[in-house]
Amino acid sequence: MIATYGHGTENDFALIFDPEDLHELTPEQVMRICDRTHGVGGIGADGTIRIIKRDGKWFMDYRNSDGSLAEMCGNGIRVMARYLVERGHQAEGIFAINTRAGMKYLAVPEVEDIAVNMGGVQEIYGEITVTVGDRSWVGYNINVGNPHAVVFVDDLADAGDLKSAPIVEPADEYPEGVNVEFVTFLENGELAMRVHERGSGETRSCGTGICAVALAAMIHTKKRLPAHWVINPPGGRLTVDIDPHSNATLTGPALLIADHDITKYL
Repeated sequence: MIATYGHGTENDFALIFDPEDLHELTPEQVMRICDRTHGVGGIGADGTIRIIKRDGKWFMDYRNSDGSLAEMCGNGIRVMARYLVERGHQAEGIFAINTRAGMKYLAVPEVEDIAVNMGGVQEIYGEITVTVGDRSWVGYNINVGNPHAVVFVDDLADAGDLKSAPIVEPADEYPEGVNVEFVTFLENGELAMRVHERGSGETRSCGTGICAVALAAMIHTKKRLPAHWVINPPGGRLTVDIDPHSNATLTGPALLIADHDITKYL
């Protein structure tokens, strides 16, 4: 079986083209493919994307590097769209990909940045706190089809090494875990961030997390919709536009790097 290694702002994935839905992966297989020491291409990945078709529509079967299911991945869906167009399975332009968080529409040119309508972003009211070591911050509970806890810090180093998940309370707010974003404002008005993704650990970027950060920044600065933000995770630079109805569009690069035989992991 062949997997294609690709990334969006260094949030990386092993993509498996399985349109007939014949090769569902076990959590153990996903973990072997994504292992950072012995995984695909000797690189590993933040997750796997199995590209399948259901009811005539493309579907993104995304799994975190620990094998757990994820509702949606904003960087991953752009990389999947790049694969479909670059490999000739889909014409460039506007088309839909279904996910566990619903149908998403993308604008996919042949070579330039890809835009994806991420759908509604929503603040879930109620105070949450994020704790790393002996430091705690009050944050924003944001839903982008999956859960996010966003906190604003003076320095991104305040997040520590992020080798283990930050403590987020109240815990019962996130029965299946939560992605945690640490954010700071740059002098030019842009934002910088780090993220700990549930099921993957710290990653170089997170598409849904970037959308969550954009909404949290709007609330934090008391801005009104529509809103436009430029956000810089460690892996690159993306933009988020939130319209008057709280629908977010994420725009950024997506690259395919190489094909690898993953038969030994299966």
